[in-house]
Amino acid sequence: MNLTQFLQKLVIKGCKFRIEDNHLKYSAPKKESTPEVINKLKEHRAEILQLLNDYPDILDVTPLSYGQKALWFFWQLDSKSSAYNLVFSVRICDEINIKNLRLAFEKLIDRHSSLRSTFSVLDFETIQYIHQTKELDFLQIDASFWNETQLYLYLKKESQLPFDLEQGSIMRVRLYTCSEKEHILLFTIHHIAVDGWSLKIILSELPKIYDDLQKGVSTSLPTLNSSYSDYVVWQQQWLQGEKAEQAWVYWKNKLSGNISSSNLSEVFSKSLKKSLSYEAASYEFQLPTELTYQLKRLSTSTDSTLFITLLAVFNVLLYRYTGQEDIIIGSPLGGRINLPLKFRQIVGYFINTVLLRSDLSNNPNFNLFLSQIGKTVVEARTFQDYPFQLLVDKLQLHSESPHSQFIQTFFAFQPNAQDIMHLLKDQTLDNLNWGSFHVHPFEISQQEDAFNLSLEMVEMDSSISGILKYNTELFDDLTIESLANHFINLCNLIVENPLQTVGEIPLLTEAEKHQLLVEWNDTEVDYPQDKCIHQLFEEQVKKSPNAIAVVFQEQELTYQELNNRANRLAHYLRS
Repeated sequence: MNLTQFLQKLVIKGCKFRIEDNHLKYSAPKKESTPEVINKLKEHRAEILQLLNDYPDILDVTPLSYGQKALWFFWQLDSKSSAYNLVFSVRICDEINIKNLRLAFEKLIDRHSSLRSTFSVLDFETIQYIHQTKELDFLQIDASFWNETQLYLYLKKESQLPFDLEQGSIMRVRLYTCSEKEHILLFTIHHIAVDGWSLKIILSELPKIYDDLQKGVSTSLPTLNSSYSDYVVWQQQWLQGEKAEQAWVYWKNKLSGNISSSNLSEVFSKSLKKSLSYEAASYEFQLPTELTYQLKRLSTSTDSTLFITLLAVFNVLLYRYTGQEDIIIGSPLGGRINLPLKFRQIVGYFINTVLLRSDLSNNPNFNLFLSQIGKTVVEARTFQDYPFQLLVDKLQLHSESPHSQFIQTFFAFQPNAQDIMHLLKDQTLDNLNWGSFHVHPFEISQQEDAFNLSLEMVEMDSSISGILKYNTELFDDLTIESLANHFINLCNLIVENPLQTVGEIPLLTEAEKHQLLVEWNDTEVDYPQDKCIHQLFEEQVKKSPNAIAVVFQEQELTYQELNNRANRLAHYLRS
């Protein structure tokens, strides 16, 4: 271990160094001030002074938060993956001062240390290295000869390029200039440095910085007195306290007993592959204005929230598809709600997945189940700061997937997301203002997802948008479309009568009922009237035992095989 690594390791453990009047000052936790450490510092005092004078940011290192540790682990598994790229793109219909736009991003990086970080391993522990300065990865690209299809494909390809977390920039900015008054701004950031809340901060601060530069005035943004590194220290200290112990006891009890993996893969799997990939796609749908109003009214009348109501409907949907009564869904709750206020305006990765476990045994009515889900969510919010990754480690719930094997489904809800969603999606609005820019949405589909199935609901002005992201090894497009329609149908029937038991709420839409009861029964085959169906089937077995009787995806059964299985089932039911 060289001298730099020795000093960085001490900093990671809470030691601090500074230079005063060309003298090295050192403070450390008592357990780190060992004679061996003190002697080595004295022995290399001159070298350390020279090192800190030549490289003043060499000791700007910090451990990773638990959320970052998980993302770093999966980046190491596949450094070429774009699964954790967070993307924003927008069409700007104005002239742009390119110099000031670039400078605005540079000031943003100066303001938020997470955006000028790199990562490396020090003595088997990953550290985050905060650079005092970091060159912005900014390119302006001439797109004046591209049509819309070419433009989309270029942006899509750019957004999916991987990041080099060890040596490269954590953020890329691309400006595609179509004409003097038409540009597409694309910036991509690795998730290890930001979360959704952070994106809102960036989208709020960037136009303000640009506008101040255009006016030639100092930035109007308030000074930040904390950084993401301070949050990492806070998290380490919090984990040593009483609240962390209370949270651990809660989660240990909540997840006690037999935790069975969701059988989504058994219900939907399109293949017999033992190892599932994580190629993902997405499907978007929308709840109508009237249905949105009714869901909000139901939430209010039951002392619930829109998040809890939609989560309850999603649980019922999974229950009806799988028959599983014990369901665990992963969800990000707040991330910063319980944190000190000084972290509210910090850009960084604060997301923590919580586990929401529900019990649908005894076929409760929806209102009772909604009350149960509400209690679960309130408890989870109370103890949400206990790191998910630490929980997985302590409960020994490891797997090869980006999240634990028993969490195959994920639910997220964005309340009051009108501003950011208008920028991202609302193609119907002609005059959106983003600071002094007139903009239009330019949406790039993002296919990444670490779960087999996730549902993200976004509250707009008068409706709710939904995005189903799914593993393409498990689901095909038609299945997901059907899943979305069944979710909408459940919402409609639940608001009509929330006292229905969850197992009896009709799942099929009217169109599906008509197809099943009318269209598929519209046959002119003249079956014998003196024989039952099982007798006719047994005759067919004798005639053509090796003919294919049924086909489901890649599986086939002959008439003989199907008859054997039917007989075994009959004997079992009799017993």
